[in-house]
Amino acid sequence: MKIPKTIAWIGVLAMTAALIFGFVKGDFASDGALLLANPWGIVSMVDLYVGFVLFSCWIAFREKNSIVAAVWIVMMMILGFFAGSIYVLLALYQSNDDALKFFLGFRKEKLNVS
Repeated sequence: MKIPKTIAWIGVLAMTAALIFGFVKGDFASDGALLLANPWGIVSMVDLYVGFVLFSCWIAFREKNSIVAAVWIVMMMILGFFAGSIYVLLALYQSNDDALKFFLGFRKEKLNVS
């Protein structure tokens, strides 16, 4: 699980740098308006949010507590894959190098899968 942890850390760091850059150098309102005025900007946003929804389905599936899942899903919708990278990183560390526990979360014990 060293490679997935490294990739997740790279994701957290890359998203942190990108968000800082965007907030320091950009204007969220005017840049967002330009993005949504472009047909490919709309395609990109739909693509992004389809990915967020699919990833959120995995979060909802593997979390035992629905409130915890809801908080992660809201963070995913607001912070994007910055939150997703943190979620994956935490799930990797909590799984103790057990791939099934990483993917299934609490359901691994519930299904008695070895």
